[in-house]
Amino acid sequence: MTLKELKIIPEPVNIASKEDTFILNEKTLILTDLKLKKVAEQLKEILLSMFGLNIAIKEDLQTKESNNVIILKISNNEKQINPEGYTLIVTQNRMEVSSSAPNGVFYGIQTMRQLIPTDKIGSKNIDLEFSIPCVVIKDYPRFKWRGLMLDVGRHFFTKSEVKKVLDLMAFLKLNKFHFHLTEDQGWRVEIKKYPLLTEISSKREGTTSQRSFRSNQRSKVPLDGIPVSGYYTQQDLRELIQYATERFITIIPELDFPGHTTAALAAYPELSCTGGPFKVSTRFGIHKEVLCIGKEKVFEFTQNVLNEIIEIFPSNIIHIGGDEAPTKRWKKCLDCQARIKDEELGSVENLQVYFTNRIADYLESKGRQIIGWNEILNEKLNENAICHYWTMNLKQVLEHVRLGRKVVISEMSAVYLNYPYNIIPLERAYNYEPIPNELEAKYHKRILGIEACLWTEFVKNKKTLEWQAFPRLIAIAETGWTPKNKKNFKSFQKRLEKFNKWLDLFKVSYAKKEEYLL
Repeated sequence: MTLKELKIIPEPVNIASKEDTFILNEKTLILTDLKLKKVAEQLKEILLSMFGLNIAIKEDLQTKESNNVIILKISNNEKQINPEGYTLIVTQNRMEVSSSAPNGVFYGIQTMRQLIPTDKIGSKNIDLEFSIPCVVIKDYPRFKWRGLMLDVGRHFFTKSEVKKVLDLMAFLKLNKFHFHLTEDQGWRVEIKKYPLLTEISSKREGTTSQRSFRSNQRSKVPLDGIPVSGYYTQQDLRELIQYATERFITIIPELDFPGHTTAALAAYPELSCTGGPFKVSTRFGIHKEVLCIGKEKVFEFTQNVLNEIIEIFPSNIIHIGGDEAPTKRWKKCLDCQARIKDEELGSVENLQVYFTNRIADYLESKGRQIIGWNEILNEKLNENAICHYWTMNLKQVLEHVRLGRKVVISEMSAVYLNYPYNIIPLERAYNYEPIPNELEAKYHKRILGIEACLWTEFVKNKKTLEWQAFPRLIAIAETGWTPKNKKNFKSFQKRLEKFNKWLDLFKVSYAKKEEYLL
């Protein structure tokens, strides 16, 4: 098989094809060591569920068996490669994946899967075997942060639907799942100290239409009459975390503060500036009701909620939102004005950075670090806070990068998967470069990586979610992994045609060529 015929996504760093093939069949043996037992079991499950091959595992790398084997191993010789990197060697007698760490071996397996021809899948032939091309691949990711954000606040997605997203992420070598759990339209995480957050805040009466989202007459537009509800118990979240961890994905929870909190205020109106009452919002956009930064009980609430989040999520990074927090209520609030005076903040504009820093300091005391949308940026912001860039003020973001701040890039005009394909076609998503041209090379390492975002105002079900995400998420995954100089959209399109067969196997409702090439 020639290099042109090897169609792998993301494109590997270095790949060389050899003559001959390896024959994969039920007599093939997986050889591994104890450190990679779980990874070996995952490979066994893949080969059984997708290819119908029931292959044995042997925990013995010292065995004399050298023919018809798949070898998975941790190698000290791989230490010069990024720990997520791997070497995959396929010869006539064996397939070998080696890395300095288990996640590197896992990613090597994802590449190996794509070498297996899909044309025989589903065949009832008892003597099933697959011809694997002989290759040598040395590979590692460009960025350490390769993510997807899923908003479950606007519309809720079940545990099984989230697991499918995690499976697809793992196949694409994505490693950060940003779980947007709270919104004006719904609170989706069980907090035992505040039961009303699930009793009240997780439910809304319905949703206004897409037309009303753009209308100045929102209040006059009727609801669709379809109630939206749902939340994850703490046990649900632990199950998802375990599932993600097995796939080397870190789940980063987001609880949006101090804005986008209408749902929480519907349950606990005393946390607002006005005292309410409020309802869980049925419309989208920016809301003037926010947490009252003048009230000490707001900080008590926030810390209590975060205490439970820390107990659930092992991630050392917690997303605290921080976007779209209007100051209108704070300007007229006596408590907020008193806070400005007492803390010598100078103006209402400094209330949010005061709030953010108190959260950051509290989480640091618990061994955690915050990330927030770029609206949190301020010259007084905690120096360890990570910036998550999404829109506007890029100049300000880059000034912070030069001063030492780390940034994750989610440029709204390129990686927001909720937008129609006529606004962000596949080619635009693929060609987007997350490191800005104006940023000097010595600061590039402070750009941690790229994250696609899927907001769900108008994404109401799994089918729509998948159609919006695929194939654009595949393109963004290649940007996160593949060296910049190896990216090529025409090559990607050819490889995508083959990759779509895998999407069919995963039963993904993806957009077709005539829908995304606009």
